[in-house]
Amino acid sequence: MNHTHRLTQTIGSAIALSLFTAPGAALAAGETPGGGIASLVPLLLIMVIFYFLLIRPQQKRLKAHRALVSELKKGDKVVTSGGIYGTIHDVSEETVRIEIADGVRVRVKRDTISGLASE
Repeated sequence: MNHTHRLTQTIGSAIALSLFTAPGAALAAGETPGGGIASLVPLLLIMVIFYFLLIRPQQKRLKAHRALVSELKKGDKVVTSGGIYGTIHDVSEETVRIEIADGVRVRVKRDTISGLASE
């Protein structure tokens, strides 16, 4: 038991020493640490990957949705983000009145229109 405790302390000390030692402290004489730019390359690469995989496609979808919402007109068959299918009966600045059944009309925000129905 005592041997295990001593071994755990030694491993813990080694890990703590490696975590809190300056990165350049372990270099042998004559070696030079990597430049500041070399350490930024992985970070910049990750940022570029995130831009092309996440940010740019999201901006394209947002732009396409804004164009769809701005071009809504009476008679368009649409589906809301809640999954309700209907036909546009009236369009105003902020809202759209949709007929979802014969004589049943609901008013929804324009932004909640997720797309045109393919019926």
